[in-house]
Amino acid sequence: MGKESFKKLIMQDRSFFVFFFLLFVLLIGHVCEAEGFSDRVAAFVDDDAITESELQEQYRETLKMTPDITREEVLNTMINRILILREARKYRIERPSPDEVIKEYIDLKERAFIRVPETEIERYYKENSAMFSGKEYDDVRDEIEQYLIEKELNVRLKETLRELRKTAHIKIMVKNEQERPEKIQ
Repeated sequence: MGKESFKKLIMQDRSFFVFFFLLFVLLIGHVCEAEGFSDRVAAFVDDDAITESELQEQYRETLKMTPDITREEVLNTMINRILILREARKYRIERPSPDEVIKEYIDLKERAFIRVPETEIERYYKENSAMFSGKEYDDVRDEIEQYLIEKELNVRLKETLRELRKTAHIKIMVKNEQERPEKIQ
């Protein structure tokens, strides 16, 4: 049987093609599983997947800095990163690392539009003067302004993420558990 005849046979009998395709996928799956490549999906964000191993690795790393964090909180943070990185790509923001892309996006699309009026800085100083232990306004003004900018930035980021989550298809595949460090395998 020649090459062309074989192609015609495959095209005529689609079930033959489907059978061999499924057999191939099944064999590849078993090989990958045997080699340790099998990994469950913890969540989907549209077409992007977060695997269980990625979640577990990020959870372990985050626990070092924040011991009381849950896997669910880490998963939500990973989802938020995907959403912000995707949004940054729309603006063609490119940097050497994902963290730098996120920082650039936040600086350009959020922080750049925050302005804190001088009257608000002064009011914060007066309302919290005990916190500044006798320091003059001019000595703490920039510190107060930075704090108020960060506070507003957090509000804006939460709103941006809320909007991004509305338009994304997010499917969480792992059960919501309040896993603590003592439960890590």
